Formats: sequence, structure tokens, C-alpha cells
Amino acid sequence: MAQLQITLDEKILHQLFFGDTHESGVKALLESIFNQVLQAQAGEQLSADKYERTEGRNDYRNGSYPRTLKTRVGKLNLNVPRLRNGHFSTDLFKRYQRSEQALDLALMEMVINGVSTRRVSQITESLCGTEFSKTTVSQLCQQLDPIVDGWNNRPLQGRYPFLFVDAIYTKVRENGRVRSRGVLISYAISEKGDRTILGLKVDDSESSEAWKNYFDWLKSRGLKGVDIVVSDDHGGLVQAVKKAFQGATWQRCQAHFLRNVRDVLPKDLRTEGGSRVRAILHAPDVETARTLLHKFLNDYEEKAPKAARLVEEGFDDVTAVLPLPELYRRRVRTTNILERLNQEFRRREQVIRIFPNRESVPRLMGALLMEQNENWSEERLYLNMKDYYAWKNEQGHQQHQITKIASVHL
Repeated sequence: MAQLQITLDEKILHQLFFGDTHESGVKALLESIFNQVLQAQAGEQLSADKYERTEGRNDYRNGSYPRTLKTRVGKLNLNVPRLRNGHFSTDLFKRYQRSEQALDLALMEMVINGVSTRRVSQITESLCGTEFSKTTVSQLCQQLDPIVDGWNNRPLQGRYPFLFVDAIYTKVRENGRVRSRGVLISYAISEKGDRTILGLKVDDSESSEAWKNYFDWLKSRGLKGVDIVVSDDHGGLVQAVKKAFQGATWQRCQAHFLRNVRDVLPKDLRTEGGSRVRAILHAPDVETARTLLHKFLNDYEEKAPKAARLVEEGFDDVTAVLPLPELYRRRVRTTNILERLNQEFRRREQVIRIFPNRESVPRLMGALLMEQNENWSEERLYLNMKDYYAWKNEQGHQQHQITKIASVHL
């Protein structure tokens, strides 16, 4: 582009230095400069300045049309030149379009990070000199839908020995009423040893049927090879696990279990009793855990009967991982990672309070899970699965030998 000579009239200079606000003066200055840039670019395209007679001229000006440009100091009213036989082109608006795209992404990111749409409108007005309505922001956010949906429905490759599932409830406005809806989510540890968030679904409840549909959806995408499922002791969930993953072991989340026990312990026994139960859960093997269980029952059957009954009834399910090698046992005993994801969701939900519709839930939650999944993919391997498969093969060999001996005696 040729060198420009920008001229400023006295009125603009007076407004810049003595106007009511500094912003109004800068706005007038930018309008003058940008309009002169547009005229200069039109002269370059025509190969002739305004009113210039030259043999190199290839077209003629044909007036102008108004266009606004949103900037940090407000809307600029610009006059874009028209040409008689052609179309005037300028890179000024191309750069503006790129900034528009960046702004769109920023708005979506602000909503994902927990900023309400009303607050987004206020921020964009102060930054760009124009207000973006709640409807506009919502439309921008909907651009995330195909991205989130594509990720949430992606094919699942390979085998996933360890599966962790949980649900969280949130409020959604549907048909003019606020309703409670369950968000079912899961992550798994693959046969390679990395963590992967499998996906989420919004359902009316956390019933056995809802979980069955969720597991069917995961399996339709390729989920297979599940050995252990870790979850809270929700009746509908446990029933669905047994039907969907026959032959797999269900591990009751030890963190949830410990909280359940403390809730039924008398206040003066919560510290001591909690420590005793934790020792059972962290025992080095099943035999030691069972010994500690009997001691706990002897000491607490009379002074804390509800806690004693709960520990006795839940023992097998809550210690299902004890036969595993210690490293894997420690990594798959709880759903704490899902709990942390739920906390991140709650932090954003506090800003929104009530989701405007059902579609907005997977948009926000899915974007959050996508981000976490990307972070996991960049980390080092979560588990080395070599020892696990060696242990599993050894268990299979021992079971084969027991079956063989039993058949001989028969």
C-alpha cells in the first residue's frame, strides 16, 4: 500500500483535546483516519486519486455506502467507496472479521469458564463499545454444539479394563418449569494405561433404565473389555452395571462408603470409628481386612449398631479391589476424580444457576470434559498395565488349575 498522508481538521483536534470525554475524541480521530484509508485504498484500486485525470484510470467512483466498525472506543461510522463497474475491496474489514471470530471464541470461552451471559454482555460492551445481547451470546455458544457432539459420540478404540461412573444433578428450565435432571458421566483407564473421559448424557433421572441406556450407548460406540466398574452404591446404577457388564467386578467407591459410615456413627465415635473403617479399606489383603472387620464388629455392634451393620453388609463390595496388585488397587478404589470434575461443573453452575434448556447442559459440561480429556492426553501414562495383565493371566492360570483338579476328583 502506498504511503498515506493523513490530515486532521480543527474540529477533530478540538474534540480530541477539549471534548467531553477522551473516548469521544479518539473515536472521531479513528473515524477520520479510517475513512481516509478507505479513500486511499480506492485510489490505489482505480490507479487514480479523486477527480484525477489519468490514462491509467481503470474505473470511476460511484459514491459510498455507510458501514459501522465496532472497536474498543465504540462504533465507527465509515463511508465505504463504491465503484461504477467493479467492486471495491479492502483488507480493513478482513482484519475486522478475524477479530470478530476471535471475539466469538472469547465469548464462548467466558461462558465455559463460568461467566453469565449478562456479565458477558457487560464485558463486551466495555471492551468493544457495543452491547451483545443474551440472544447473540447464546447463538455464539451454539457454535460449540457440533464440536462437543462430535467428541461426545466419538468411537471408542481398544479395551477399557477399569470403568468409573457417576452422576450429578442440575436444574434445567423446560416448558416453562424448572426441573432436576441427571448428568451421567464416566471415564476409563484403557489397556494402554491412559485415562479417557468416555462421555456424558442428560437424563430425567438416575434410574436403572437411565443407566442401562447410558451403558448401551457406550457399548454401541465401542466400549469393551471392562473388568472392574467403580461407582457409588446407587440401587439403579448397581443393577444396570450387573446387567450391562456381566462377569465384571463391581467396586463400591470407598470414599462414598466412608462418608456413609461416618454419617451413622455417633458423634463421639466418628473420628475413631472412621479410622478403624479406613484401616479395613486400606488393608494389604482380604484376609487382613476380614480380621480387622471382625474386630470392628466386636467393638461397635452394641455402641454403633447401624455403622456395624453397614460395614458388615458392604464389606465384600467395598473391598473388591483388594486382590489386585497394590498400585492398581490404590488407583481404582474411588471415584474421586469424577468428584473433582463435578466440583468444576458446580463452580460454573453457580453462575448460571438454572440452565435455559436441556441442550445447554452438555454444551457446557461437554466442553469442560473435553478440556480435561485433552489435559490428560498430554500427561504421562497414568498406569503401567503390564503388571496388571501379568497378574490377570496368573489368576486365570490358577483358576484353570483348580478347575482341572476338581474335574479329576469328580
